Amino acid sequence: MKLSRNLEENRKMMAKLFPIEKSFDLIERQVVIGGKKAVMYFIDGFVKDGVMGKIMQFFLGLTPDQLENVNTAQDFAARFVSYVEVSTESDVEKITTQYLSGPAILMIDGYEEAILIDARTYPARSTEEPEKEKVLRGSRDGFVETVVFNTALIRRRIRDPKFVAEVVNVGNRSRTDVVIAYIDDIVDKKTLEKIKKRIESIDVRSLTMSQESLAECLIKRKWYNPFPKIRYTERPDIAAANVLEGNIVILVDNDPSAMVLPSSIFDFIQEADDFYYPPVIGGYMRAVRNLIFFSTLVITPLWLLAIQNMDRLPEWLHFLQIAEPNEVPPVVQLLILEVAIDVLKLASVNTPNMLGNSLSIIGALILGDFAIQSGWFVPDTILYMSIVAICSFSQPSVELNYAFKFMRIIILVLSHFFNLTGFIIGVVLSFVLIGTNKTVTGKGYLYPIIPFNAHDFKYKFLRLKIRSTEKMH
Repeated sequence: MKLSRNLEENRKMMAKLFPIEKSFDLIERQVVIGGKKAVMYFIDGFVKDGVMGKIMQFFLGLTPDQLENVNTAQDFAARFVSYVEVSTESDVEKITTQYLSGPAILMIDGYEEAILIDARTYPARSTEEPEKEKVLRGSRDGFVETVVFNTALIRRRIRDPKFVAEVVNVGNRSRTDVVIAYIDDIVDKKTLEKIKKRIESIDVRSLTMSQESLAECLIKRKWYNPFPKIRYTERPDIAAANVLEGNIVILVDNDPSAMVLPSSIFDFIQEADDFYYPPVIGGYMRAVRNLIFFSTLVITPLWLLAIQNMDRLPEWLHFLQIAEPNEVPPVVQLLILEVAIDVLKLASVNTPNMLGNSLSIIGALILGDFAIQSGWFVPDTILYMSIVAICSFSQPSVELNYAFKFMRIIILVLSHFFNLTGFIIGVVLSFVLIGTNKTVTGKGYLYPIIPFNAHDFKYKFLRLKIRSTEKMH
């Protein structure tokens, strides 16, 4: 559907499309520009008042003589609209989308195109370091809820003419802006086309939960496999580094994080700190982090296995035995503590900052002295679950943490009922789920081990020195 040259017809059409009389923030301003009737539509709260005031003041000062030879909206925009971001459009559907996105719409009687003036400004917070991905050294900025700002944070780090940021609208009602960022001559074209087709084929009413809603539409997830397929980051430097490596970064408006595709399990356990320190220190930190995180899968099951088979262990390992056992089986204590730790996490999220210290004291008392004195737990179970909880914070992916947690619980239960056989079955099951999992694009989840790639293997597991060649003069 196209716009009409008749302004009144266009006004009636806009009145049918939008509840302008009912919604207080949908503004319709009728004016006369150079003797011609005109109307401007904009959303209160999305426009810069100072800029719009100057634009309107200039328009109202135009005379009929100045518009005598101006026959199209494009001519008018080129001569009289001095604002930087200006375009013309005749398609009603595109005008509707642009209007709801924030730009002001100017319609002038006799012109069959509308003039779009992008004078919008979204309510936004300042960039600050993400709480979940803090670094000891490095940049302190982070993504915000405005996709334009997030794209700028990445482009600031990649001054390459081949860097592309495509935008598509997803959601029949929300029409959320989704940006696909990549470097044109590095990205794998088949992977890019596959992801773009999936995004463009999404048919939902809205992306209510932003990136999570988009991820659920993109991923063909098997309900029994808890391991994540999409890596999230709130750090622009990590997003930029992944783009430079040939990956694809997806930004969703209203969400302060980026999606990195494709992602194997080894991408989830990388951190920015590895690259802000010299190779030896960065390599050591990466090795320690990987070791302690993967150990969280088996710490409590191994201890349970040990106390169930104490007669088979050498004497120097007898300290693992519970000194003063109670009536509650160790496996039940461990399972209760698994849930209790999650309860504390949920409570800390919903607790005001001023009450944070109180929550810490109460949690320590409940899971400490009081729990032991009441006979619910023995010190050993609290100790080992505390170690697991601390180790789980060694990497930033919440999704991967919970995947390991679910598998740890399965190994724990199998070890209790079937002893060593159950432990082996649980560990094998975990690796089968990891090995059979696929990335969003269908690649191996264990890449670069399966399929093996020697070059990528070195860079995934080792912190290698960046090599540069001297420029030829």
